Amino acid sequence: MIEVDRPADMQRFVGQKLGTSGWITVDQAKIDAFAQLTGDDNWIHVDVARAGRELPDGKTIAHGLLTLSLMPSLAAQTFKIHKRSRSINYGSDKVRFPAPVKCGARIRLHRSLKNWEPFDGGARLTFSNVMEIEGEDRPAMAAETVSMVYD
Repeated sequence: MIEVDRPADMQRFVGQKLGTSGWITVDQAKIDAFAQLTGDDNWIHVDVARAGRELPDGKTIAHGLLTLSLMPSLAAQTFKIHKRSRSINYGSDKVRFPAPVKCGARIRLHRSLKNWEPFDGGARLTFSNVMEIEGEDRPAMAAETVSMVYD
């Protein structure tokens, strides 16, 4: 994990890997909770019996947006800015889900700093994010995200 004092200190890490999070298991309880919260109850996510019969590996599949939504907690394990007042999600670009996250799979985040741009009172940080699936060749997610971090 990279630790710095201020948002301006992140500039020296542009083009570098910030870190890798720990593993998290995506179980049916997480999938069901996400489905209930978002209203996305497509059977491939929530119907365990039907998935067992009809999906190639016989398991439900996590929502791609669930995978994306796990990123903030995993990203917090990759870097820390000690002297900041707040940070906000400015947006996401180029979000892709190359491989499904099957129920029970473990995922982790690899995060790099792609760009640092100062503004009055802080910095805009652009990250490259890759969500790895344990034991799989293709990642669950690749995304570019932008955060505004204030002094």
